[in-house]
Amino acid sequence: MKVTEKNFRSYRSFALITGAAGGMGALYAERLAMLGYNLVLVDIKEDGLEKVAAQVREKVASLNDWRASSKDSFRVLTLAQDLSLMDAAETIKARTDAEGIEVEVLVNNAGMLIASGIVRTNERRLKLIMMVHCTTPMLLCRAYVPEMQARHNGYVLNVSSLAAWMPWPCIGMYSGTKLFVRSFSRSLRIECRKTGVSVTNAYFGAVDTPLVPLAPNLKKIARSLGVMIKPERAVECALDATFKRRKGTMPGFINKVARVFCPIIPENFLGWVFRKYGHIFDNI
Repeated sequence: MKVTEKNFRSYRSFALITGAAGGMGALYAERLAMLGYNLVLVDIKEDGLEKVAAQVREKVASLNDWRASSKDSFRVLTLAQDLSLMDAAETIKARTDAEGIEVEVLVNNAGMLIASGIVRTNERRLKLIMMVHCTTPMLLCRAYVPEMQARHNGYVLNVSSLAAWMPWPCIGMYSGTKLFVRSFSRSLRIECRKTGVSVTNAYFGAVDTPLVPLAPNLKKIARSLGVMIKPERAVECALDATFKRRKGTMPGFINKVARVFCPIIPENFLGWVFRKYGHIFDNI
């Protein structure tokens, strides 16, 4: 997405990003800062947040093109917050209200991966993924979207997954939560029609981040086959779709093919795979 004088926000508006202490969250932060947004960075990892904030501040300070006249207005607020807590969204909203911050862009990026059978996974991790993927993103939308509607301008980016079409053993909880994101985002998008607020879903397949527990050599093979994409491309596609107010994006031809065929794989075959190889994932 090219930065132009027309779409540059001159650090008058804020974007809130969850899972911002590294990985794709840090890339969203950098890209949105280059588009002229002030930032609210949210993550449980305080040290990581401060590191990302410092890196983004440095990039903004180094601007020497037509954007330079606005860079002194740039602001970053870091919020160390456990998103698995029931009051996480309420706490974040209270902090931004206290700072007089109006959020124009909400990026529900935070995520975790459980790759084991549901009954083999401890109860705590099952609760964690439900809160981080479903409850807190939904409540953040509930907190910020009404204000976006009142201003007749706002963007929500929710990160779902290709896995929303893959209710398979070992990724059952991951795919189930991502299906919830896909579903509630669609409902919210319809509710927001004609209000100036758009809701976009990003349906990523495998992205080359630490969240995907593959050895480096396997990641290299996956990238060469087009099964895995670079995080920079994923972020660029997601933000491009968001600011064009599209309902969703799924980068990668292989992922689009998989979306068609994954749901029709027979359960008998998936059951055999789980019985034979499911134990491999139990410690991930």
